[in-house]
Amino acid sequence: MTNSVNAMSLQDLRNRKSVKWRQFPSDVLPLPVAEMDFPIAEPVKCALRDMIERSDTGYLGPFPEMFEAFAEFSKHRWNWNADVAQMRIATDVGVGTVEVIRTLINPGDRVMLNSPVYDNMWRWVAEVKATLVDVPLNESNLDYSLDLDAIEREYQKGIKVHILCHPHNPVGVIFSKEVLAKLADLAVKYQVKVISDEIHGPLTYEPNTFTPFLAVSDAAREVGITVTSASKGFNLAGLKCALIITSSQELKEKINSMPISVAFRASLFGAVAATAAFRDSLTWLDGVIATLNENRNLIRKLIDTQLPAIGYRIPDFGYLAWLDLSNLGLGEDPTKLILERGKLAINGGVMYGPKHTSFARLNFGTSPEIITEAFHRIQKSL
Repeated sequence: MTNSVNAMSLQDLRNRKSVKWRQFPSDVLPLPVAEMDFPIAEPVKCALRDMIERSDTGYLGPFPEMFEAFAEFSKHRWNWNADVAQMRIATDVGVGTVEVIRTLINPGDRVMLNSPVYDNMWRWVAEVKATLVDVPLNESNLDYSLDLDAIEREYQKGIKVHILCHPHNPVGVIFSKEVLAKLADLAVKYQVKVISDEIHGPLTYEPNTFTPFLAVSDAAREVGITVTSASKGFNLAGLKCALIITSSQELKEKINSMPISVAFRASLFGAVAATAAFRDSLTWLDGVIATLNENRNLIRKLIDTQLPAIGYRIPDFGYLAWLDLSNLGLGEDPTKLILERGKLAINGGVMYGPKHTSFARLNFGTSPEIITEAFHRIQKSL
């Protein structure tokens, strides 16, 4: 049986220095930022302590053991044979995606997103001076899917790059291998490159299956670039190290034309921690997934018993609840009133897409007590 991992106490969490715990006054319960409230895995702690003990605090250079650890992890978890010869290091998934897009487009070229989607993706498109094309997800009772017909219509008009959020944050869905195969065929047909952000992949709940884009089909391997990291699955965001992975020789050469500084800007500590995470921390990961599984079901129970007006679909992965607050009667931006009246900070849906003003994203990577208190504060704000 998997031993679940318990979250830290609110008192201990308030001593953390990360933005999640510094952004708001101490009377606010902060559940917006996507980081978890668990102690990190012991093998990761040991690896980092070892670096500190030896004052090994220099620059990051070649780090093949991280590539090997990730390849092993991918084979074990997803039956994906990722090629270590086609891996590159980047600072984080955001920087990796931005630098990859820069190598693939000219300013003004068209880049696609599918809203509602992770808020920073909108910023990445602006950063590379691309023309944004948003093809919203199909939406049916909080179940979301890629609109392949609309995607094809836009591909026909000349999309250079499609940024795929897979699994999809914030809506909590994992796209099936069959759907991704169809998307890959379209991308080959219209010569679109698909950058798949797979940072949440390790946190998939059974019986759902996550298929990395590069494991989908030959077509996907021809057009796909995966950008991922240990940062979400193992809670290491502050350590700054990500992976860029290709499967085709052509894309490998394109990616190799990125500035050499892309890898240098990553952190030695990040590479060491990611290696220990992917190689030695699977028991911890399974424990966290067990805890999060209880938490996602606790939210269902709290909504059903206390706030049945809230729309919620139990997510397929991760620790982010996508909540439809439109029936609470809290106006245009419900999260603003929930912060003012209930002293609970959660992200407003408008961050993820212009049509989702009455939605919110709540982080449940924490203790059952904190989650229960969060819903009590939503109730208080009505």
